Amino acid sequence: MSACVPTRPEHTSRTTRASRFNRPHSPPSGDHGEKPHRARFKIAGGDVAASITVFLIAVPMSLGLAVAIDAPLAAGLIGAAVGGIVAGLLGGSPLLVSGPSAGLTVVTAGLIQQYGWRTTCGIVICAGFVQILLGSLRAARSALAVSPAIVHGTLAGIGVAIALAQLHIVLGGSPESSATANALALPEQLTHLGPAAPLIGALTIAVFVLWPRLPGRTGRILRKTPAALASVAIATAVAAVAAPSITRVDLPSWSSHALPEMPEGPVLGLVAAVLTVTLVASLESLLSAVAVDKLAAERPVVPGVPPVPRSDLDRELRGQGISNMISGLLGGLPLSGGAVRSTANVRTGAVSRAATVLHGVWVLLASALLVGVLEWIPLAALAALVMMVGIQMVNFAHIRNVHKHREFLVYVTTVAGVVVLGVLEGVALGIAVAVAVALHRLAKTRIVTETTEDGVHHVRARGQLTFLAVPRLSRTLGQVPEGAHTVVELDGSFMDHAAYETLQTWQDSHVAQGGKVEVTGRSGIRLAGPVTSAAHTCCRPWTPWRNHHCDEHTTAEHTPEAVSRPTGTRQLASGLSAFQRNTAPLVREELARLAREGQSPSQLFLTCADSRLVTSMITSSGPGDLFTVRNVGNLVPPPGSESGDDSVAAAIEYAVDVLKVESITVCGHSGCGAMQALLNGPAEGGANTPLRRWLRHGAPSLRRMKSRHHSWARISGRLPTDVVEQLCLTNVVQQLEHLRSHESVKRRLAEGTLELHGMYFHVGEAQAYLLVDGARVGETIEVFDRVAPSSHTELEDLSA
Repeated sequence: MSACVPTRPEHTSRTTRASRFNRPHSPPSGDHGEKPHRARFKIAGGDVAASITVFLIAVPMSLGLAVAIDAPLAAGLIGAAVGGIVAGLLGGSPLLVSGPSAGLTVVTAGLIQQYGWRTTCGIVICAGFVQILLGSLRAARSALAVSPAIVHGTLAGIGVAIALAQLHIVLGGSPESSATANALALPEQLTHLGPAAPLIGALTIAVFVLWPRLPGRTGRILRKTPAALASVAIATAVAAVAAPSITRVDLPSWSSHALPEMPEGPVLGLVAAVLTVTLVASLESLLSAVAVDKLAAERPVVPGVPPVPRSDLDRELRGQGISNMISGLLGGLPLSGGAVRSTANVRTGAVSRAATVLHGVWVLLASALLVGVLEWIPLAALAALVMMVGIQMVNFAHIRNVHKHREFLVYVTTVAGVVVLGVLEGVALGIAVAVAVALHRLAKTRIVTETTEDGVHHVRARGQLTFLAVPRLSRTLGQVPEGAHTVVELDGSFMDHAAYETLQTWQDSHVAQGGKVEVTGRSGIRLAGPVTSAAHTCCRPWTPWRNHHCDEHTTAEHTPEAVSRPTGTRQLASGLSAFQRNTAPLVREELARLAREGQSPSQLFLTCADSRLVTSMITSSGPGDLFTVRNVGNLVPPPGSESGDDSVAAAIEYAVDVLKVESITVCGHSGCGAMQALLNGPAEGGANTPLRRWLRHGAPSLRRMKSRHHSWARISGRLPTDVVEQLCLTNVVQQLEHLRSHESVKRRLAEGTLELHGMYFHVGEAQAYLLVDGARVGETIEVFDRVAPSSHTELEDLSA
């Protein structure tokens, strides 16, 4: 019954909950270590449409980034073509689109100024080799361990530097060598404005911002054209008429294209340059791959279209490395996976890596055939486009998120470090601040005590309880009088062994001296003892059931309206509020998946309506795992005896024939009120009530128990404690017999595709028992055996 135990045969096409969450972003492995079969390269209609959209975004973006770093304009087109074709074929993320990246703009611009273009290409080749090495060492997931505040801060800092540099071009000037110099030179630049470039730049920005917001039916049609292409195209058309002398794109002949040379310069400086390109390109690619997986998973399921496999991050890193080596060898810009192009690729219907590859082919053809058209584009329009991309890298959603997690200092420090010092230095500074903040939080613990009017001593520990806080904790606890009622409130997510031993020793001593100790969390929910690490489980419970005291603790609002409500209403409102606050964030993604895909439970679980039986708790199951039917006495009326109440039979038919469940479990429990009512029998002159009419379906269980042809069931080697427990056990066996008489169940049993299980739950012992012998016609003994909590193998044997 545990969710840890697979209930489906391995050859089935359905996936279990464990397999759905096992090793995300990992390649599927074939049986016996064999490599999975690779499908033939196919091109769907959605891939063609998506490739054209991405191509229309990639061309102006690649040219703009080349302009931004003062690189040959052809290098941007080479990078886009190589990123599409090579990374598209070899990468591990099918829908990720690679190419020249805004995140690498500042790094590459600095390298070109320091070493020149040809040496920069050599550095890109070396960075690609390092990426291949890291991917081969399976280091991709380790790269994601960097704090999100540092990653988003790095990208935001690069975005600020890009925007400052491109603003000078939009204003008709030239950028300086650093972000700081660009900021300082901006006032002087504003005093020397040329009329053409600022107007064309402003027009580009206005179209770029307003294009996705065009209203009406015409707007819906126009919005199919990417905003980046529309802004550059409109600016180009206006410039051709209003500013014919404006500076435009100048694509040199391919015969004069510069190829790489061996890097020359200080060894440490070159190593730092290679590592910087590797770091930024790898992080941006891996984060974009994860984001693309989320976008692809959110798309509605289309019949006949296979789902897009999740990214293999190590393969993606190797593919990025090969792409960078080839781009560097051909004199192209450094590459990484891009969020803008990839988002467009997913949202326009791409279903395979064919879309990415085709976009690279279109860029290659445009580089050869559309040179005359591209040379009409004003540089100010491209600069304005890249400036808007840089501004968008400062994401306010990321800022709110890091502020919520109290990492804003790390974020701001990283942004400032990247803008003022450089990318590698800014990342190192961000890591140093993140470590300092973590150590400060770990060491900062505030322990106070106070006594309420009723004589209860409250000891409150704010922060993490580590060995550094043990002296203060011990000193504070020592001030509590002997025999006093004490409440220890722990407001922290971590307690090491030293603090645990200190608190446990004091608690044992205080209780031995006649005192009373309650250990609670910040919300006041009582804990069974000092917080310890939970034992390893393969599935996490969906609901925190430990010390669940709904009648003692409530989180309902203490307003006059809330207090005036009936108790049941307050408890319902409190429970709903707690679910939305605590449990909903944990299950929202899984429930969204179930809403899209529908339910496919593995078993029908038929149990009593008793409020003490919580099926999700005793089976460690979650949404979509069990198709549950509950009624008074966990009864299964035989066919033909329902007399107008077909609800149980309908549920059985639906579960067996429609949902194709593979097992049915009938679960009884101790202290069942329905079984007690059966034993008591109808009262003298009792009315023919709905309850009495329903309980007649339990009469066969009562007759079976009283029959001399059936021995009493045993429970884990012992006889039942009383006649009520015996009837509860016998009822489980009898209802299994009723199940077999249903036509759909009988057919599936004959096919060997359905299993029946009997289960008994002892409420007072919190112990589950499975029927391991009997439950078949002609047998005279039924044995319920205990489910051992430490042995999943035994559980499999018992349920076989």
